[in-house]
Amino acid sequence: MSDPGLEPSRQDASGDPSDDHRWRVEGVEEDTKAERSWFAPMRRRTFWFVIGGLLLANWIIAGAMLADDHTRVPYTVFLEQVESANVAEVTSRGETIQGEFKTPVEFPPDSGGAAVGFATERPLFAGEDGLLDQLRSQGAEVNAEAVDPPAALWEIIVFSFGPTLLLVGLFILVFRKLGSGMGGMGGLGRSKAKRYEDSAEARVTFADVAGIDEAEGELSELVDFLREPEKYARLGGNIPRGVLLSGPPGTGKTLLARAVAGEADVPFFSSSASEFIEMVVGVGASRVRDLFNEAKKLAPAIIFIDELDAVGRARGSGGGLGGHDEREQTLNQILTEMDGFGGNEGVIVLAATNRPEILDSALLRPGRFDRQVVVNPPDQPGRKAILAIHTRGIPLADGVDLESVASATPGMVGADLRNLVNEAALTAARRGNDSVEHCDITGALEKIMLGVERHIVIDPAERERTAYHEAGHALLGMLQPGADPVRKISIIPRGRALGVTLSTPDADRYSHDTSYLLGRIKVMLGGRAAEELVYGSVTTGAANDIEVATALARNMVGRWGMSPAVGMVTALPPHGQESPFGNPNTSQATMELVDREVKRIIDECYAETLTLLTNERDRLEALTAALLDKETLDEIDAYAAVQIERNLTQPAESFDPSTN
Repeated sequence: MSDPGLEPSRQDASGDPSDDHRWRVEGVEEDTKAERSWFAPMRRRTFWFVIGGLLLANWIIAGAMLADDHTRVPYTVFLEQVESANVAEVTSRGETIQGEFKTPVEFPPDSGGAAVGFATERPLFAGEDGLLDQLRSQGAEVNAEAVDPPAALWEIIVFSFGPTLLLVGLFILVFRKLGSGMGGMGGLGRSKAKRYEDSAEARVTFADVAGIDEAEGELSELVDFLREPEKYARLGGNIPRGVLLSGPPGTGKTLLARAVAGEADVPFFSSSASEFIEMVVGVGASRVRDLFNEAKKLAPAIIFIDELDAVGRARGSGGGLGGHDEREQTLNQILTEMDGFGGNEGVIVLAATNRPEILDSALLRPGRFDRQVVVNPPDQPGRKAILAIHTRGIPLADGVDLESVASATPGMVGADLRNLVNEAALTAARRGNDSVEHCDITGALEKIMLGVERHIVIDPAERERTAYHEAGHALLGMLQPGADPVRKISIIPRGRALGVTLSTPDADRYSHDTSYLLGRIKVMLGGRAAEELVYGSVTTGAANDIEVATALARNMVGRWGMSPAVGMVTALPPHGQESPFGNPNTSQATMELVDREVKRIIDECYAETLTLLTNERDRLEALTAALLDKETLDEIDAYAAVQIERNLTQPAESFDPSTN
């Protein structure tokens, strides 16, 4: 598996490395993009220049229109001019008086400028000063204006109808924007799926997929059918209507769909199932119809729906209100489009989900999803191939052995390995290296699995108790037949743990027998038993160990049929369907029996663990002393400290967290 974000740049089909094509949305032409990139900055500058010019012109015009040519003078100056019979006209509004002098008056004195128009304020305490009679006797024209004059017609129109017109215009603009080229309620019923075209520099192909060869082979046949349909049609074969990709997160389901898009020379529509759901009932079904209609116009075509369980959950599995009805309507429309009366010849549906067990059975029948491809975590050779893809653009030192790294990462999927490589590159850059060395990869693996080292001061007594705790885990792992070999022991605090014991199997395991599982439980309880044996008391440090051991014992009893008392009966709900109310198909008496059996297994394993540590007390003390001295022991040092021979079948750098 791979991700295009980690790949080096590759030439496109034309061989020109400078042609920077990417997956692009259909309908956006290259020359349009170039024109936009050239003219967009200039258009933005022109726009702001125009806006600035309009604001400046508005300020100048407003200033000119609102300019007042009346000189403000004190009331005493005004009275002096009245007494001098130099006032030709006055107009009052409230206590404000404006007018014109008969002859220009220089104010302020000695200012060098004379004004005819004047304005002043009449004090309230002026009282009856005979000003009106004096002005009339001198022949001055006296006018008055209302303090609150009626609004002009244009003001009435603007303030009465303006807000309403503005609101209506805003609604029209919004609906035009939303509904431009779209159907339904402003485009709500329009599919949000993206159409991609191959011809990209970062195009993903089957060459970028590794570790999941079986799934790749299934989809390679699908691509071949799209390229050469006549080869299959002459023998009466029909193209599959749908392919469901299922598997744990990070295994490469979406990557496979992108590889199909890169390999098949057909239109490819990609969407997430959650994008169909909207707050308006019926929108999801409308979007499904629109998506299939667009694909049928361009058939043959591929539709990819990611996280199908968002709408594909079994109908009737919840209440019938709100979003549940909308989800069921969307699911019904998908069922109809995939295999209804209308038919969708030439349209293939790819879907991905992490939870195939909760999907509606109507989705999984032949005629809809004809093929169900399980994408499993990769094995050791698969992990090596994935690492090779992810390290193509990363300079590796000569000492890096990808095979040993693949052996050290059982259970990791493609996304985990990609993160590991990225963390190793960041670690090498932080250390100032020119290339990624093996120690960078092992350091990144420890950081991902265990967390960053915590530089905290621990009390010597607590440090010693932690050493006994981790020595108990490790010693049980060394002594239990068939247990995973111990790879590393440390009492350096990491993450939330004060110490860790790491182990991995010599080879990938796909099934586990009863003795192996019981041995796992004993290893988990070894730390708690060592504390009780040495100190006669216990601490909270074994909380996670007890939780994991209890869950393992409960699965043995209620899911895997490993208890004679319960028998081969499934008492627990399937994975992913756990409920706080328990399994509705299991009686209370059966669940009580399961609880008793779980407690019996834990108690028996703990008693055997105490007995074994008591008999091997000397080795427990020796391993604890070595831990207190060195703080961290690798595989060779750990087995040497207790004088137990270990047949190394793989490098000592391989490790994985088992207990803490």
